[in-house]
Amino acid sequence: MQAEILDWLSRHDGAMRQLLQQLVDTDSGSRHVAGIDRVAGLIRQSLEASGIEVQTIPCPGYGSCLRAELAPGGPAPVLLMGHMDTVFPAGTAAARPYRVEGNLAYGPGVADMKSGLVMNTFIAKAFAEVIGVGRVPLRLFYSCDEEIASPASREWILAASEGAAAVFNAEPGRPNGNVVTGRKGAFFIDFEVSGVAAHAGGNHAAGASAIGALAAKTLALHALTDYDSGITTNVGTVRGGSTVNTVADSAFAQVDVRFTADTDADALYRTIDSIVKEESVRYTCGHISHVGRFLAMADSGASQKMLDIYRSSARQLGFDVKGEFSGGCADSGLTASRGVPTLCGTGPVGAHPHTVKEYCDISTLVPRAQAVALSVLALHPALASATRDGGLAVQP
Repeated sequence: MQAEILDWLSRHDGAMRQLLQQLVDTDSGSRHVAGIDRVAGLIRQSLEASGIEVQTIPCPGYGSCLRAELAPGGPAPVLLMGHMDTVFPAGTAAARPYRVEGNLAYGPGVADMKSGLVMNTFIAKAFAEVIGVGRVPLRLFYSCDEEIASPASREWILAASEGAAAVFNAEPGRPNGNVVTGRKGAFFIDFEVSGVAAHAGGNHAAGASAIGALAAKTLALHALTDYDSGITTNVGTVRGGSTVNTVADSAFAQVDVRFTADTDADALYRTIDSIVKEESVRYTCGHISHVGRFLAMADSGASQKMLDIYRSSARQLGFDVKGEFSGGCADSGLTASRGVPTLCGTGPVGAHPHTVKEYCDISTLVPRAQAVALSVLALHPALASATRDGGLAVQP
């Protein structure tokens, strides 16, 4: 059965590329509900064509999530995971449509992570068509809001990981082909500062500058960066004031905070909150208005075991990978936090996510899909002897 699965995936390389083009040419930035739902519809159509029943989970204001289970009630399933949202605004797909130069495909979200969605989808289709739906302990979950810390899909992701034997999160493979065994966590924090308006020339002393307070808070927040402990802070956007000759009575900023699994994240957040609330300039005050949080993915014994399984599969196909740590965040931190063995970065190889230079090496679509498929077989070895018309029947 192993050979049949690998052969099926090889024969569907063209179909995988066709679906990838359709997904990339569909805008699906976070909160772009119509676009995310179009992506979900294309994936659902592909899965249903192979007899896989798909559940659509509406998340008002964010789009829909997709969940599929090939053999509900059977042995602990392997969860294949990904996200359908990108960081790009509406209109980007029309401005920078999918294109291929040699083995490299370009376009918004092509690596992060529409190629991973395609890969997972075709892995599921391969098992469904070769072995048969109802015989394969495989689960899919595709979220709609990962790029903004999964506010709507978080509980659905955790629910999808319940009872899973393992998780493969198809974030892009590293440019060197490696997969990810550990990730940082993050806070995405919006905060506002209030001051007192005054005429900047005629009555300057009566004012209290929110922008001045914001500047002081920015310096204090940046001072939290500690490379040795893995903590970094970056105030990435700021705005404030009304006119050049008015002392600013309001200001706004967003700060990105990264940390490792060894960090006391709650204590770090309390420190940030105290900096924001501090009266940095007399008669000013600040408050946090929004928080998005990614959990860190610890580089653990469980992730190393998953790496061993994946590496063994890759070697059967003639390539090798290593595991590495990433400063980026992903939903794999959620599943790992529940103790489910998790491996991330299992998608096709890509680079420069979130930029106009983003690309996916589409020559890796099939071999990376095959490596995950072999890993699923290694986790459930009885599948290797299954047939579509007989053999293994998944039982509760």
